[in-house]
Amino acid sequence: MKKARPVIIVSYIIAIIGVGLIVFPLYLTVVVAFKSPAESAVNFFTPPATLYLDNFKKVMGNAHFFQYVQNSLFITIVSVGVIAVFIPMVAYSISRNSRSRYYKFLYLYLVSGVFVPFQVLMVPLAHFTSRIGLMNRLGLVIIYITYALCQGVFLFVAYFKAVPLEIEEAAEIDGCGVVSLFFRIVYPLVKPMTATIIILNTLWIWNDFLLPLIILNRQASFWTLPLFQYNFKSQFTFDYNLAFASFLFSIVPMLVFYAFLQRYIIEGLTAGSVKS
Repeated sequence: MKKARPVIIVSYIIAIIGVGLIVFPLYLTVVVAFKSPAESAVNFFTPPATLYLDNFKKVMGNAHFFQYVQNSLFITIVSVGVIAVFIPMVAYSISRNSRSRYYKFLYLYLVSGVFVPFQVLMVPLAHFTSRIGLMNRLGLVIIYITYALCQGVFLFVAYFKAVPLEIEEAAEIDGCGVVSLFFRIVYPLVKPMTATIIILNTLWIWNDFLLPLIILNRQASFWTLPLFQYNFKSQFTFDYNLAFASFLFSIVPMLVFYAFLQRYIIEGLTAGSVKS
């Protein structure tokens, strides 16, 4: 027991440092968002003396702010909606035909995309989308779906292999077709993994800056919230108060979204832990 105490102490110290690294940026975002520029100049880190709401009014008062919110919502909802349905369908086909050479090749081909850095694809991707006229929201949605396919297939194929085949055989005996079998029997069983994929891709797509910068930067009306936030930076200054107020607009919906879906992940982790 005495030997274990130093390990426990070190574990607590590491945990406290980890929590601090997460909580401090959130604290700073909230504090600066509710400060006036003059108050931030005096002390950047202390809580505000009063709640200064003009930062939020200025952000929302931008002529195109709600257009940027709409763009972010459209791109995120459409991309994640297709990802949540299309990727499990692909992964289910691969997992149930894993002995086929074609499906083996398809699986290896898709999974190999995980190991390709985005920086390698960035320039040819921008050139290709420009040539085919997809430097718009639709083109960005297609890219997100394609890029999510690699990781999603890798995770879902392993998860589908844990689903008992006896359940599917019983459904087939009862007259279920392939489509009905998948959506009524199999798809609900992988809800925890679906929730995980939805959370990961929603956080990525909603907060992504690089891809919208490459694909949507030609026309300001196509901008997403991260591109809008980037414009608080000028050549010599950065308006921290307005930027952090806009960050809160982005963070709060994601926190609520994550809090709502995380229970499905917990249910999936504990569902098979106890035998009835």
